[in-house]
Amino acid sequence: MSTKRVLKIEMDIYKNKYPILALTGPRQSGKTTFLKSQFSDYEYVNLENPDIRNYAIEDPNGFLKQYNKYVIFDEVQRVPHLFSYLQTKVDEDKVMGQYILSGSQNFHLMQNITQSLAGRVALFKLLPFDITEMEEANWLNEDYAVNLQKGFYPAIYDRKIPSNVFYSNYIQTYVERDLSELIQVNDLKQFRNFLSLCAARAGQLLNLNSLANECGISQPTAKSWVSVLESSYIVYQLQPYFSNFNKRITKSSKLYFYDTGLLCFLLKITDADSVKLSSQKGNLFENYVISEFIKKNYHNNLLRDVWFWRDAVGHEVDFIWQKTEKLNLVEIKATETIMQDMFKGLTYFEKLKPELIESKTLVHTGLFDQKRTIGSVKSWKSIELENE
Repeated sequence: MSTKRVLKIEMDIYKNKYPILALTGPRQSGKTTFLKSQFSDYEYVNLENPDIRNYAIEDPNGFLKQYNKYVIFDEVQRVPHLFSYLQTKVDEDKVMGQYILSGSQNFHLMQNITQSLAGRVALFKLLPFDITEMEEANWLNEDYAVNLQKGFYPAIYDRKIPSNVFYSNYIQTYVERDLSELIQVNDLKQFRNFLSLCAARAGQLLNLNSLANECGISQPTAKSWVSVLESSYIVYQLQPYFSNFNKRITKSSKLYFYDTGLLCFLLKITDADSVKLSSQKGNLFENYVISEFIKKNYHNNLLRDVWFWRDAVGHEVDFIWQKTEKLNLVEIKATETIMQDMFKGLTYFEKLKPELIESKTLVHTGLFDQKRTIGSVKSWKSIELENE
């Protein structure tokens, strides 16, 4: 079964504006299925195939003469020198939407694109399903904790693979494979421990020294491993918002996982009830909501700037997004009982910069939305990066 992905709308627009489209994203996010089913007018060529790959390596000009236009090259990072030939080809042909490039090794793919194809490529990211896609496919549960624990990778739904089986295989097959291709890891057990320590810190300020000490590795190694997890779309760092405030502002980033199913697997949370009983419930729900904002930002190609904000005495805004010059503030609470003082972080920030604020929103675990004088109350189901 092929599920319709939101990103198709944006890619259709830009294939008329750029000669090359490039699609990145984590392994198993559905890139190949999406490209083969949604771009069926393109010829699909997988460079993982040794015969095809040897043809591209040994005779790139002949290869591109055969695969002349409207072709998807999957796993294209396997033939790095093809990128220079693609540059010459699209410059000469001047055909929009001539090629779509994709690959699972995102670090190498992006490195080759920036070196050879800058200015010729529209970049897109396909992450695991977002809530809109889940709802359209009738896979979204009304209980946020069920979705949060199960995760959003397509195979869990398309192929009905139990999430614990999927994530166990995912870590062994993909995460460790990506890591071994990018850096030397002498002790896989130590890396798995590192991954679990990152999970325990989801939704918290990233302290590389603390992470390194607890794992028994050097700070540069911890930094390198986080970087690899980022390039593999396992984790991301939300950066702090800076401005000329009087109080000292936190300058550390916050660590989040792109997928809460993987996060729960690493934390050994095996069902929805355990999510609700977990001492990390607040951080889990915060990660759930923020990763949804991140997915919608990429899938709809909105290009919103996003941050969090915290000062030295603990005032905080969980999430800030910007469409125009004004800021939209978001507080995330793992509860259905909405109290006025839950807006205090947002109202504190608003007093500092009243002229900058576009909206204030509190996102909660329930299914209702409300308009209040102090700000909007939104269900996790109805969050958007748009103003009403």
